[in-house]
Amino acid sequence: MQNHNERLIAKLDLSDFLADFLTYFAREKSFIFEGDRHFYAILLQELDNHPLNPPPPLENLNEPLRLLQKYGTLKLYEIFAFIKLMRYFAYLKKNISESTPRTKEWLDKILIPDGLQEIDNVFDDKGEIKEGVYNEIDTLKSHISRTKMHIDEHISRILHSSSLAPYLIDSSVHYINQNECLLLKAGYNHIIKGMVLERSHSGFFYLVPESIITLKEKQNELKDSLEQSLYNICKSLSNTLHKHERFLHFLNKAFDTFDHIYARLSFAKAHNLSFIYEMTREKNIILSEFSHPALQSPKPINFAYKGDVLMITGVNAGGKTMLLKSLLSACFLSKFLIPLKINAYHSKIPYFKHIKAIISDPQNSKNDISTFAGRMLEFKQILNTSDLLLGIDEIELGTDADEAASLYKVLLEYLLQHHAKILLTTHHKHLAALMAHNPKVQLCAAMYDIQAQVPLFEFLDGSIGKSYAFESAQRYGIPASLISQAKAVYGKDKERLNELIERSSELEITLEQKRLELESLIAEYERKILSLNELSNAQKEEFELLKHNLQSTYNQATQTLKSALKSQESKEMHKAFNQSHKILHTAPSLQKTTQNPHTFKVGDKIKYKNAKGHILSIKGEMCVIELEGGFKFKEKLENLKPSFAPSPTPKSHITFEQSKSVSVSLDLHGMRGEEAIEKLDEFLSNALIAGYDEVLVYHGIGSGILSKLVRDYLLTHPKILSFSDAPANMGGFGAKIIKL
Repeated sequence: MQNHNERLIAKLDLSDFLADFLTYFAREKSFIFEGDRHFYAILLQELDNHPLNPPPPLENLNEPLRLLQKYGTLKLYEIFAFIKLMRYFAYLKKNISESTPRTKEWLDKILIPDGLQEIDNVFDDKGEIKEGVYNEIDTLKSHISRTKMHIDEHISRILHSSSLAPYLIDSSVHYINQNECLLLKAGYNHIIKGMVLERSHSGFFYLVPESIITLKEKQNELKDSLEQSLYNICKSLSNTLHKHERFLHFLNKAFDTFDHIYARLSFAKAHNLSFIYEMTREKNIILSEFSHPALQSPKPINFAYKGDVLMITGVNAGGKTMLLKSLLSACFLSKFLIPLKINAYHSKIPYFKHIKAIISDPQNSKNDISTFAGRMLEFKQILNTSDLLLGIDEIELGTDADEAASLYKVLLEYLLQHHAKILLTTHHKHLAALMAHNPKVQLCAAMYDIQAQVPLFEFLDGSIGKSYAFESAQRYGIPASLISQAKAVYGKDKERLNELIERSSELEITLEQKRLELESLIAEYERKILSLNELSNAQKEEFELLKHNLQSTYNQATQTLKSALKSQESKEMHKAFNQSHKILHTAPSLQKTTQNPHTFKVGDKIKYKNAKGHILSIKGEMCVIELEGGFKFKEKLENLKPSFAPSPTPKSHITFEQSKSVSVSLDLHGMRGEEAIEKLDEFLSNALIAGYDEVLVYHGIGSGILSKLVRDYLLTHPKILSFSDAPANMGGFGAKIIKL
């Protein structure tokens, strides 16, 4: 699998791009991650704008883990590598918030055992053992340090000795095999004793003074003791790590998981790249503003590959191969969530289990294999591959064009039967013509500017392109005389035949597209007609139901008023007026779509429903109106309409006589429930007609029955804006202030 990917990467010109990407890992690994792609995509999206420190650089810990499994003893730096793992995940758990729920859920599952946290306390940030943890280590380090100071002091005194000065070559301390030496001339031995380690090129002597030799021996003994003590500590710590070996395996893999995520985010930000988070189930490849990473200052590709076979034809050096590589590269990089230069929002890339490319010339002289034979071997290996995306460059390479057209037609149709998706470049007009009638085949042509005689690096969908071999040869320096001879050999008949093939294929494709478009339009119109008919029937039924309900409601309200008028009693008429208003209030109404644009003022003639009248007073959105029949009541301005016609003189008019002085309060003390409600109803009607905004009703406290009856009635009255208990000085809980 790895070897196949490496070959594919080389064929698609992605080697340098992926080599750069690999440098963003904290430790060396493959760019292929283990596990669910969807999981990685979610974490990438969550952490995209979440700043975090990068993972620490680490060596591969597989060998230390293998040693732990066999009860081996790790070196101090290997133990500290596991400490760095634990410390980084502790940092992540501390800095990941609820804004990244899936990442937090994953990190919450990583629980570091107490035994490993104790080992963490042993080391400082540089991987050295902290002072005060092991007294023996601290003592040995102190003795070694003091011995080093004594050595330096002895060397300094010797260098400044006047008796030795004539024999000193220089005043530097030289190190031979980590031993402090002096560089001396011959004859020094009657001044200083010591051991010669080496002679210089000039014949001088590197001497370790005798006093220094004694101190070095002591220093080496202390270092050996320190090494032994450190080994014992490493052995003890390794035993503790062995107890948690499975957890360390898990933590090591979790580190690689996060390293994959952080490297991708860092690489994307460094190069301004985008991710394809979700891969589509449909096998259509749609690229928007994609740039192949191998190109410098590329022209972005916008291309929709919706067929099962894409045949790319047209001019030489016009970008056919790069289009093929771009489509394959986008699918390959997106499969492994490697960021790329693309408009991810408008692009759609499907997932393919197998991506193959037949691009390079497989000819091999060592194996005595021809170009065509090599191509056939590659086809043999992929014939029965499932979920395949296959790219073939210059499919006609290596054999007779006419024979190849027939052979490749059969091979391509066989692969299509096994649900492969294929894209290929070709100059075979014969093959293109054979395949053009297949509805699964999508044709596109590399475009050429005939006047400028240069390729445009653009593609025309649904067309068979011309190779422009003669024009390309002239552009690359072939003499015009030779090109003219080649055109003569080629012949006009062959040229006309090629043009006929191109035009007939294009015409067939165009007609098929038109047929499909017309069928789609017809189906669309039929759906719209059916939908409109259903909507019309539904609206008719709704209108009839609304009409019936309105008619019933108004009949009921009218009947109530007629019955009251026949009784000729003012009290009954007031009750009937309120009751009919309730009935009308419950009638279904159409929702208002526009507000009343008219601005009313006092004295304006208005129309309220089917009655006319004029405005007596205005307060905010409410007003008091008087109808032509003499009725006075409050109403919202938005329910009124201006009446521009002169009000006719009423032939008859009904007036409700009221006392000259309508009280603003009503006392219900001592009344029975039914009597109290009748009085309250009459009082409120008179107050409304009088234009009062607020009235006071006393009902007392008592057993609370009358208070409840009054409250329930007020809740159902259509003209009550609000009510509340009166202040203490106006009756308190035994009275209600009512706003009309």
